[in-house]
Amino acid sequence: MSTALAVEGIDVFYGASQILFGVDLAMRAGEIVALLGRNGAGKSTTFKAIAGIAPPRRGRVRFGERDLAGLPPHRIARAGIGYVPEDRQVFPEHSVEDNLAIGAKPGPAGQRFWTIATVYEVLPELHRLRARAAGRLSGGEQQMLTIARALMGNPDLLLLDEPTEGLAPVVVERIMALLHRLRTMGMTVLLAEQNMFFCVDVADEIVIIDKGQIVHRDTAERLSQDEEIKRRYLAV
Repeated sequence: MSTALAVEGIDVFYGASQILFGVDLAMRAGEIVALLGRNGAGKSTTFKAIAGIAPPRRGRVRFGERDLAGLPPHRIARAGIGYVPEDRQVFPEHSVEDNLAIGAKPGPAGQRFWTIATVYEVLPELHRLRARAAGRLSGGEQQMLTIARALMGNPDLLLLDEPTEGLAPVVVERIMALLHRLRTMGMTVLLAEQNMFFCVDVADEIVIIDKGQIVHRDTAERLSQDEEIKRRYLAV
């Protein structure tokens, strides 16, 4: 498979404070890769750097043949990257269906696979809630809506930042099922998580970040059996 995303030696600063230190990360088309680490390790900043919200001061972000580092977020979105932030950011006064319509656009090659009808087929719970104001949804329902809204942009790569944070186990299982469905459809997904058990279930590979640096990469199966790595970088 071809390389979909290659993050090469990026440094990211918030003001005078450096958050990421030479981060390297690569993934192939059709993969689900999990960026795993403790709270504050640099996961969300890595996603914001890829999405153009926190542009790298040094390094490159290659997506296919394009270098996206330094481009504004709207151009990165049009290049085929969908971003689901950790705080969901629904339009609370608008209905579920209006939120989906707001996110609708063709993909970078003009593809329109994801439509409101397709979303309702994959996530029938959103069809039942289609007329409800997004601000009246539960946390889990809002998470499903923000993922669906990102899919409405027909991305080639989906960035999911902390998709299970604060959600009930039954909702986490629903998101697991959705990610398995997206894998069978060939979607490329990079997700940031603290929940190792969730990552082992859904990811092909796991990359561990600690104190703004990539410190380990392995298959989900091998990492689940590596007690030393889990103790060193993931234990609270």
